[in-house]
Amino acid sequence: MKLQETLLNSHTNNTSLYESLTFEEIGDDHIYTGIETPMREDAFELSDEEKKAQIAPLFAKIMEIMGLDLTDDSLKGTPNRVAKMYIDEIFSGLNPANKPKVALFDNKYQYNQMLVEKDITFYSNCEHHFVPIIGKAHVAYISSGKVIGLSKLNRMVQYFAKRPQVQERLTNQIAIELQKVLGTEDVAVIIDAKHLCVSSRGIKDDTSATVTSYYGGAFNDATKIQELYNHINN
Repeated sequence: MKLQETLLNSHTNNTSLYESLTFEEIGDDHIYTGIETPMREDAFELSDEEKKAQIAPLFAKIMEIMGLDLTDDSLKGTPNRVAKMYIDEIFSGLNPANKPKVALFDNKYQYNQMLVEKDITFYSNCEHHFVPIIGKAHVAYISSGKVIGLSKLNRMVQYFAKRPQVQERLTNQIAIELQKVLGTEDVAVIIDAKHLCVSSRGIKDDTSATVTSYYGGAFNDATKIQELYNHINN
């Protein structure tokens, strides 16, 4: 796909640009260096239970360094709760075993217009500060002969959201996966989200939001884009 190749090339160039900079020099810049989530080759050698067992004492150490009293009844269970939350909940999308199982059905209704699933609420986490990204995703596609269950569109959004993320990557990951599953380029994804790394720290701007989009195939047409926005805003 030409669009994907362009994205990959531009992100490869971005990686080389940032390689010579320290994280202090980069500061709070919104960096997006690739479509794939950066993962080590040995990412899944440990089981989920082993990961939780290792995360809990490490998080306990962080709490101790900050001066918190882990013998307090309110705090002593926090390291285990955080470890469980990281692996089983908010970062569960890192594990490919949790990818939604998708079944396709014949488009027996011969519906050949865009299908839009809008206002899909998601919670993700910024990979730069590990604080929440909260937003809505709008997903659309035009059937190439197969259709997908509506709930699977929601599940696909949640799967890619449940990992440390950058919104641009999240947008592309959802769209590219749906193109593969549906066997069509005709996919669009729009994400409108609030980043707590902007609103709760740093510049502390609580009113701004970030919008990203991916238009594939027929959705590169201005008329189709306008039709999509009409559906979303209706």
